[in-house]
Parts: sequence; C-alpha cells; structure tokens
Amino acid sequence: MQQLTGLDSSFLHMETGSTPMHIGSLAVYDQSTAPDGHVTFKQILHFFEQRLHKARAFRQRLIRVPLSLDHPYWIEDPDFDLEFHVRHIALPKPGDWRQLCIETARIHSRPLDMRKPLWEAWVIEGLDNVKQLPKGSFALLLKVHHAAIDGVSGAEIAEAIHDLSPLADADEAATEWRPERIPTGIELLTRSAARSVTAPVRISNMIRRSAPALLKVAAGVWTRQLKIPVRVPRTRFNRNVTPHRVFDGRVFDLEQIKAIKNQFPGTTVNDVIVTICGGALRRYLESRNELPADSLVAMAPMSVRAEQHHGSAGNRITAMSLPVRSDIADPVARLNAVSKESQQAKKLTYTMGPDLAADAAELLPSTVSGLLARVFADTQLASRLPPLFNTVITNVPGVNMPLYSMGSKLVASWGLGPVVHGLGLFQPVLSYNGTITISAIADRDMMPDPAFYSDCLQASFDELYAATAGSQTPKPKNKARPKRAVKRAGNNGSAESASIS
Repeated sequence: MQQLTGLDSSFLHMETGSTPMHIGSLAVYDQSTAPDGHVTFKQILHFFEQRLHKARAFRQRLIRVPLSLDHPYWIEDPDFDLEFHVRHIALPKPGDWRQLCIETARIHSRPLDMRKPLWEAWVIEGLDNVKQLPKGSFALLLKVHHAAIDGVSGAEIAEAIHDLSPLADADEAATEWRPERIPTGIELLTRSAARSVTAPVRISNMIRRSAPALLKVAAGVWTRQLKIPVRVPRTRFNRNVTPHRVFDGRVFDLEQIKAIKNQFPGTTVNDVIVTICGGALRRYLESRNELPADSLVAMAPMSVRAEQHHGSAGNRITAMSLPVRSDIADPVARLNAVSKESQQAKKLTYTMGPDLAADAAELLPSTVSGLLARVFADTQLASRLPPLFNTVITNVPGVNMPLYSMGSKLVASWGLGPVVHGLGLFQPVLSYNGTITISAIADRDMMPDPAFYSDCLQASFDELYAATAGSQTPKPKNKARPKRAVKRAGNNGSAESASIS
C-alpha cells in the first residue's frame, strides 16, 4: 500500500462530472507487420496480460480515507479484471478521420471508474477510409488518470506495451503478482492519525526548503532579472467547461521543424512548436473577431523527474507560464519573441526549484483542497477571476525509431489530456520516429469546429516554414502527413469530414 502525494491527490480533487482528469494517447497501428498479418482481440488481451507487471498503474486501485481526512492510497487490486479495462469497438462505414476524432472525443470525455484501477484501453477498428493509413489499421486509445502518472511516467507506460521488433517475446522475468487486502476504515484512520503527529515537522521542512527559492524569485522580480507574465487576456477558453469534448490533430515532419529551429541559434524545437500554436490561436480567434491585443499565455508543464525516480508512478512536474506571442502577426518575429519568452520562463522556473509545486500541494489539507475545487466549479469563478493561462501546451518527447505493439507497427500517435474550468483547451505534443503531432482537446462549446483549428495549425506551420527554412532549402516530402480534404458544413466553419493531416 502506497499513499498518494499532495500533488497526485490534487488531480483527484479537481475531478468533477465535467472535468475528468485523465491523460492518454490515440495511437494507430499497421497490423500487417504482425506475425500472422493480423491480430485478434483475444491476442490483444493476452498481450496486455503479459505486460501488466511493467507498469504499476495497471493493477493498482484507489482507496480513500474516510471523510477525506488524508491523501488516498494505492493498493494492488484484489478484484482486478483485465477485460474490464481493455475494450473493443469499430467505427461504422466509411470509417474516416473525422469519425475517429468524434469517437475519440466521446470516449475521452467519460470519467474513469474510481472503484477500479484508473485506466482503460480502447481498441478501435474500421479505419477503412483514412487517407494514407495502411489498410486494416486499428487504433488504440489509452486513458490513465493524472493522479497515477505524469507525461514522463505515462511515456514509461507506453514503453511497457511497445517493442523494437514485431517479433519481440514476452518478458519472462516478471515477478509473481500478489493482490492486497482492502484496508478497513479504522486502519486508514489510524494511519492518518499517525501522519498528523508528524505534520508540523513535515510542514516546517517544506517551508524551510521553499523559502530560499521564494526569496530568490522576489529578488529577481525586484531587480527585473526575472519576468512574471501578469497580463493574461480573457478568451473563450477561460470559463467553466461542459462535460463534452472535441479532438483533432496534425502530424508534422520533425526534420522540417528542426530546419526552422536551425535558422535561429539558441532556439529550440519546443520554441518552434509554441510559435506554431501561437499562430494557430491567432488565426482561430481572429476569424471570430476575438483576438485580444495582448498575447495569450500557455501553461507549459515541465517534468522534474530525477533519474532515481524513473519507473515510479505519480507526478513530478512543475509548470512554466509562457506567452505564445499571438499578438505578433509576422511568424519570424513571433518565433524570436517566443524564444526570448521561453528563456525567461525557464529562468523563473529553475529559480523556483523543482519541488515548489509539490510542496505547495502538500501544505493544503486534503479536505480543504477538495472543497476549494468544488466551490470554484459551483460558483463559476473561472468566469469572474482574472485568468492565469489561456491554454496548456505540453511536450512529451518520444523515440526516434519505429515501435511495435502486439506485432503491429506504430504509425502515429496523438496526445490526450484534461480540460478544466477556466482552461478549456489542452494541446499535447508528441514526437515519434521522425514526426511530431500536435493535438487539440477542447470543450465542445468553446471550440465547436476542431477541424478548423487543425487547419489553423497547418497554416501556421506552413507560414513559418515558408518564411524560414522553406526559403533556404527545398521543402522535403512529408510522408507522414496526409493532405486534408475538408468538406464545410453550414456557416460556422466546422468540418464535416477530413483525413489525417
């Protein structure tokens, strides 16, 4: 039995019927590489069964302390049922990209069952009309609660179900798994009472660790060596969200992204991605006459997971406040500005230190944090208080080589994440085998036309590439990015159908 940290517990407290707090991915596989040329659902179940020991989140369920007097615990679920977690559906004909996006959004919008280990894997067949996907491809939509993983430990779960060869054998070194007895309420309360005795010491240690960092930040702001974004404009994404989601995404060539980066010394791949997102947000809001004069600001989560913590569950993250410079029309000027903003944001984050967010979460009692989350939702404070961010942009690095799962080659993968009250647009970025995908998960009322926003991402990239690397060298052929064929419906700019792009 292992207790959740304050930071892990905060993702549980933020969950409501409108804000499920799981993250995940949508991955597409070519099953023609499998030993028999195809895989059955029975084989998929067997594959997962062989890999359960590789990730702790697979068989651990949540146990709450009575009255929420302390943070919950993870235990090895004595009633674990693999078939509950691995599910199988098929798209109706024609099975195009737009249908896959709609089904992904619907599945992603449903909360996980808190009485079970907090993950689901949905096998989706019927992708028969998605351009430039191999015939017979299938998708795997993976959902894992944010209380159990962050982006990096989530990547470790992805590693557990992937191989470097389609012929990889099961790991025979798995240790025997033993379920745990569900503790009684009295036992949990006894543990909480024992922890409360040491609470003053733990709080004192946290304050002592955090104080120097806070003093450094204050001194840096006073001397203007550090910059804190204070003017965050209100947009359509900064109000309470509904339970309904939309999804779409694009695939970009990593070499083209690097070619842009290489034109500007000191610029990173992440700077290019943020610039693309800033341009897309500018186009999207401008088309609705809603573009604010000030730049939109993104929350950019950063992993602070040390080497000794690799393989562990839970969250070890902090976050940067990063202007995306949507106020700048010229793509090159926007990229230069984003690069400078990123350097300032990193400097501020490193000055704060890696443990400040985790320590702050530990200082807030479990009962209080849950109550604050409910009050924030019920009183519509997201529409009243000044916003801290307009969107989330999170970059999860992957591997630059082909991967296989169940013998099937991974073709492409898009990230999924939560939207919460006051922050209705989440943009995960994943890299894999020479490609980068940018996804958009949003509240349905705030972004009723995700395919149009995906077009905005593509247009923003094309404009930036043409103004930088495209003007220097011939544009390489992007094999991973099919062309989008968009059919407009109505006058609201939404897309009726589209291929992967």
